[in-house]
Amino acid sequence: MNSKQPLYVALFFSLFVLFAAAVKAAQPGTLDSGMVNPGYEEKPDWFKLSFLDIREDVEEATAEGKRVLLYFYQDGCPYCAKLIRDNFSQRAISEKTQKHFDVIAINMWGDKEVTDINGNETIEKEFAKSLRVMFTPTLLFLDEQGKIALRVNGYYFPEKFSAALDYVAQKMETKTGFGAYYRSKSPAPATGKLHADPSYLKSPYDLTSAARNSKKHLLVLLEQKKCKACDELHQDIFQRKRTKSNLEKLDVVLLNVHSRDTLITPDGKKNKIYEWVKELNTKYVPSMVYFDASGKEVFRAEAYLKAFHVQGSMSYVFSEAYKTQPSFQRYLSGVADKIQEQGQDLDLME
Repeated sequence: MNSKQPLYVALFFSLFVLFAAAVKAAQPGTLDSGMVNPGYEEKPDWFKLSFLDIREDVEEATAEGKRVLLYFYQDGCPYCAKLIRDNFSQRAISEKTQKHFDVIAINMWGDKEVTDINGNETIEKEFAKSLRVMFTPTLLFLDEQGKIALRVNGYYFPEKFSAALDYVAQKMETKTGFGAYYRSKSPAPATGKLHADPSYLKSPYDLTSAARNSKKHLLVLLEQKKCKACDELHQDIFQRKRTKSNLEKLDVVLLNVHSRDTLITPDGKKNKIYEWVKELNTKYVPSMVYFDASGKEVFRAEAYLKAFHVQGSMSYVFSEAYKTQPSFQRYLSGVADKIQEQGQDLDLME
């Protein structure tokens, strides 16, 4: 054997270890052991992938008519998880944030290099310290000069967080304080409860058609507490005569997307509710997911919908129109034409 070979092997092994460590470090939510951090919370994929040069981030946001939102977090922070799960899971909040802000996540205890607004080079944890970030989540909304337009220390429930987004997007910091602004808007709070109906399937949940003893299509309502859109769906849209008639033609179950309870899925698999929701890859609440008698998903509605569209999604499924008309919008157009031909008024946004 060549006497230099052991040296080459050792050198190669060292380089391999360094490369593997670098790859591991690049993976979000990994510990030094290589295991997944149980406290890691996946960020929305629309958060900005920033090089953490805050000057450039502010310039880029300004050029696009946006502002920068710095989100300071730490793994294992329960209220960071609530911000991601309860607030950004709501389409209205998510879309408003994306429209007006570039969101940049910064680990309160991280070591990534950061260039602050003055061009000083530092690391995440020192950057957080310089901005007096004491706990998480802390959100700093920056103006076009990189100055703090609004500081949010801690978690805001969805309605207050939405008001904060409006306040900064409308550049109200130059006119009034956030407290006065929020009091003037007085947004109605969400009820903070799930709106279960006696007709819905009950726990323990076995969603197979055999267990339901039914050939009806299954409507799975995926919701959460503190959700104004969920409140509106049940307190308004589901109370209308046509909606009630459509609901009778379906089996319905209401699930809390954060529940750790166990269920049997429509295709007969045992799973935790929150894990099944992840597999379904629904990103907003409320979501309406429909399944046929075989347990196959046939349609879903994840957007904020008014009564006509909610009712239309139900009839689209229970009439099995989806089998012959793959375009839901064309189906709805046909329904709207029939209603108008009968001389009935139709307001699509009612």
